Amino acid sequence: MRPSVSACALLCVLFAPLAAQALPPPCNSGTVYEDRNGNGRRDGGEPGLAGMRVSDGVDIVLTDAQGAYHLPAIDGRTSFVIKPAGYRVGRRGDGLPDFSFNVQREPGPKLKYGGIPAAFPSCRDYALIPDPPHARDALDVLVFADPQPKTAVDVDYYRRDIVEPLRAAQPKGGPVADLGLNLGDLVHDDLSLYPALKRATAQLQMPWLHAPGNHDLDFDASRDEDSLLSFRHAFGPETYAWEEPEASFVVLDDVVYRPGQRPDYIGGLREEQFVFLQRYLAGARKDRLLVIAVHIPFFDAAPGRETFRRADRERLFALLRDFPKLLLLSGHSHTQRHVYHDADDGWHGAAPLHEYNVGAACGAFWSGLKDAQGIPDATMADGTPNGYARLRVAGDGGYRLSWHPARLQARAASTPAMSVHAPRVLRRGAYPAFGVYANVYMGQADSRVEFRVDGGQWAPMRRVERPDPRLQAENARDDEAAALRGYDRSPEAEVSAHLWRAALPTDLAVGDHRVEVRVLDPWLGEQTAQTSYRLQDTKE
Repeated sequence: MRPSVSACALLCVLFAPLAAQALPPPCNSGTVYEDRNGNGRRDGGEPGLAGMRVSDGVDIVLTDAQGAYHLPAIDGRTSFVIKPAGYRVGRRGDGLPDFSFNVQREPGPKLKYGGIPAAFPSCRDYALIPDPPHARDALDVLVFADPQPKTAVDVDYYRRDIVEPLRAAQPKGGPVADLGLNLGDLVHDDLSLYPALKRATAQLQMPWLHAPGNHDLDFDASRDEDSLLSFRHAFGPETYAWEEPEASFVVLDDVVYRPGQRPDYIGGLREEQFVFLQRYLAGARKDRLLVIAVHIPFFDAAPGRETFRRADRERLFALLRDFPKLLLLSGHSHTQRHVYHDADDGWHGAAPLHEYNVGAACGAFWSGLKDAQGIPDATMADGTPNGYARLRVAGDGGYRLSWHPARLQARAASTPAMSVHAPRVLRRGAYPAFGVYANVYMGQADSRVEFRVDGGQWAPMRRVERPDPRLQAENARDDEAAALRGYDRSPEAEVSAHLWRAALPTDLAVGDHRVEVRVLDPWLGEQTAQTSYRLQDTKE
């Protein structure tokens, strides 16, 4: 959908100075109106909407009784309407939601990937299409993190591995989900891949919100303020809000670029983002879930190493303290885990604050052995298969999360919930020192994981902090190979946050024995997987 041009834009044309070099008059004004027929332009009888919020990522203004708004015209800012519940927005030509525009009258810095070109006029109207209440039992949100293609080949992996299976499972006549959320590192430094990535994602035909990641920066920018100009030209604002009947979403750029330093970025927020947050949260509803979506996690990657500025985290958490229904979503790590923030992290709410650090769509950067379809294995360093998450939010703000691995049929002893690893054969009567391992992708510290052999009694498994043995075995095969087995080998296995172990009995009969594992998932209920091992007699 093309953006409609406001009356302000026409005035800008009529009264522009005649001098060739003169800039157009400042203009960051227009009308928010009800687009009753959804055609993207204001027709007769379509009223302006009062009380709608329009922002430039710092200021937030309300439309007047006629739906008119005015913001200061400041080059380098992105204006957007905060989509309210009960309305939807149309689609741009590239399939993304049409709810923003970039204010740029003068040429910005010269950047390799173009940045934001100067444009005239710099004002517009916003069309909101009435969206009657749905008979859905929950808001269904696809959550991607780190698609991160390095090349067009990787974009094709993303399309075939993630997008096409979702399209194939799409209900006839219905959407894949109600909303999509991508948590950054949309590409891997090569921003010329943005159009191809957008084309692939647009096949899902649903509104998508994007957060930027550290690999989405203009690295030739001389300062942080200019480091996301090309991202904003391609995707829109980097700090904004979006509302659905069940949840409010705040998407934040939390990558602070520090050119010339090492490392050249750190997790954190800028002063103007805190201004926006204070103004938005002051009027945000507390009876629905509030989702804060970022790229870099709020927790530190390792003890004693500040990867997100603590002062910024504490300041953000203070703003969120009075919201009873909260969820933090982050990406970046190419592993996944659940973290519950408490006073040690600067959180002083009534209950621990849940952060779900979402696994990567590209897994371990599209690495590993290729399957029959030519798609790399891409298992992450913690043993989680690449894929995507789903967030389902009920009308009362309650939520459920799930992880959806790609290409399950190509992964041995794997289910949507876990993978199970055990030795193939053991000596009957040997000391029971060899274990079955369950990598429970959505496992948490208090998860209840149990196993049984040959249909016997269920027994508890013990959570262990060690690498996934299945990925370690793949590392060994890569080490022993005389030639490369793929373009990039699988990552070295790292300690997994969601691994459980139990010793296998060796006092059973000679032959094959079936091992079942179950986990009581708090959101999906009981999930099971199975494998087998064999006992044999042997003589010295």
